[in-house]
Amino acid sequence: RSTDEGETWSAPHRLPDGMMGPVRAKAVELSDGTLLCGSSTEHAGWRVQMEWTRDPLGAWERTPPLNRAEEWGAIQPTLLDHGRGRIQILCRSRQGVILEADSMDAGRSWTPLTATVLPNPNSGIDAVGLGSRGFLLVYNHLKQGRGTLNLALSKEGRQWESAWTLENESGEFSYPAMIRARDGRVHVMYTWNRRKLRHVVVDARRLKGRPMPDGVWRGD
Repeated sequence: RSTDEGETWSAPHRLPDGMMGPVRAKAVELSDGTLLCGSSTEHAGWRVQMEWTRDPLGAWERTPPLNRAEEWGAIQPTLLDHGRGRIQILCRSRQGVILEADSMDAGRSWTPLTATVLPNPNSGIDAVGLGSRGFLLVYNHLKQGRGTLNLALSKEGRQWESAWTLENESGEFSYPAMIRARDGRVHVMYTWNRRKLRHVVVDARRLKGRPMPDGVWRGD
């Protein structure tokens, strides 16, 4: 833990047995102070579970797996907080599409995972809330390969519109992560050809959604 905005840190503290914490994508703090984590395991096939705590150094709880690995191979969920207890997750999958599920009770119970219209080349994704503007998603708009990295906008988390192409060339651009800063700008980081990290700052207020084309996006 840090009490000075990351300048110094306490000694590490191991989570309780069986708890993974947020796997790759960031946790979300709900309005009641609960820290909700999108988690997953791979030792018995790719399965998603949700974990939460009111005190990260104290007790944790979790759901059973949300999917059967033989039906959907899913890991690394990213969370969309719609407010009033409604949470949506989007997941990386082995089936060529981004998967989603919904909770109406702050993450305690979930609908079955289903496919979205968005492709996924078995690659990590991340999302961030934009307040009244909805949500921003960073992902590879491909079924295979990681040669493009894209931003998409959605008001309600269902219908997505293309907003920007961050990368579109021969190479690999993957493992993106996003946060929204106090000034409203969105900071995106991702691996650039597995050799460097690239940091992009986006003024989300100036992004405008466009109809989602079929196939691979070309550069903006």
